[in-house]
Amino acid sequence: MAKKTEQSAPPYMNLDPKAAAAKLGDPINTHRFAQAASFCAKGREDLAIRGHAPDGRKTLRKFSTWEITKYLIPLAPAHFRRVLKNNPALPQGETETGKEGGAKWFTLAEVLTLREHFAKEGLSSKEYKPYKPEGAQAKITAIANFKGGVGKTSTAAHLAMSAALDGYKVLVIDLDSQGSMTSIMGGQVEDEWSTVFPLIAKDFAKAMVTENTHREAAGEAPLPLDETLQEALKIGAKDVIQSTHWPNIDLIGAQLNLYWAEFQIPVWRMGLKGWKLWDGLSNFLEDEGVLDAYDVIILDTPPALGYLTINALAAADILLVPLGASFLEFDSTGRFFDMLYTTFASIEDGENTANRLAGLPETRFEWDVVRAIITRFDASQQTDLANVIQAYFGDFMNAYRQEFTALVGQAGEQVNGIYEADYRDFNRDTYMRGRETFDRTYAEFKELLIGCWWRDAHPEEEQDNG
Repeated sequence: MAKKTEQSAPPYMNLDPKAAAAKLGDPINTHRFAQAASFCAKGREDLAIRGHAPDGRKTLRKFSTWEITKYLIPLAPAHFRRVLKNNPALPQGETETGKEGGAKWFTLAEVLTLREHFAKEGLSSKEYKPYKPEGAQAKITAIANFKGGVGKTSTAAHLAMSAALDGYKVLVIDLDSQGSMTSIMGGQVEDEWSTVFPLIAKDFAKAMVTENTHREAAGEAPLPLDETLQEALKIGAKDVIQSTHWPNIDLIGAQLNLYWAEFQIPVWRMGLKGWKLWDGLSNFLEDEGVLDAYDVIILDTPPALGYLTINALAAADILLVPLGASFLEFDSTGRFFDMLYTTFASIEDGENTANRLAGLPETRFEWDVVRAIITRFDASQQTDLANVIQAYFGDFMNAYRQEFTALVGQAGEQVNGIYEADYRDFNRDTYMRGRETFDRTYAEFKELLIGCWWRDAHPEEEQDNG
């Protein structure tokens, strides 16, 4: 006769309250939070410095002839080597072994120089430099969703890196006080005065100066400009934009104190009802020539529809909304779109009531294009739900679903983008699959980007299509 197998109780049963209480430790006070924050800061510094230069600053790896001819410049490897041999003034690259005939490796700055050479001397039928109409301003892309963990920062970082590798000059603006994008880009931000905070403060200060001009003409007392606003008026683009370890990516970084902007912006608005708080970032980019200095501007937003996100959305030409293929993320994203409608329709209604009375043109928010992107996609488990999401979002949806691969996971652990990973650290097939994940996302983004520029440059054809 077989013995009955004794079943063990679930782990949440028969717990001893006294033993549980003994594990709790002392009650937590606010000083313990400070201690935890200090430990995390030290740990964050230790983790971030891995893979950096000895001085703690990030450096960008070099690119091999194989990578350059496969991914960056459309050339046959033999032709590439022949051109270098015939043009000794061009960057020749270096062999890591120092041996003649070894594999050549080039910095990205050297790749950009080579790209310029081939654009001038190469076949006109090949795209050595990416499309952008002569004189066109940068297109601003906001990556936004108020649910955290959907891949906003990862998507923003890889689009910035993809565009840089493609030859565009990129500005990344980190609007999230957590500063994850700033860490990826190796940025150093001491306080809020090196973030977008003084830019928005400056816009408010300029509005105050204009208001005081009107008040003076009317014989009224001026509104006071406090020390913060007076200092903000002295801030320019060069004061907040920093270079990165990518030669053609610049950064306006973020850090914890940036969060105070969420409290200060509404206070400013209450002090001056005529100030358009949603235009602070847009006005800076336009007024200080930033749109003319770059090709692509990427805005990484906080996981909330606060005042910084509203500024990003109001400034954006292109809006990308990442989400995972899950019910909760689909539901949350639907509510995000609902909140976008409520917020911006409310601004339009409020502004236009006053505009109609004053005989001014009506305010209308408009975006060139909006797309939702499925991120961290697992085709073996999420295809059915992803198809449902695709059906409901329709033309709001990107066609490609961004898959999660081993390369993506490992790059994230090292505070790097996948384009910063050395392919020799992986099986080559693994590297190519992982890279393709973001290459295909960038391909769809680039199609949106160049389509927007082309439509701007050919308005007559848009009218004909209408």
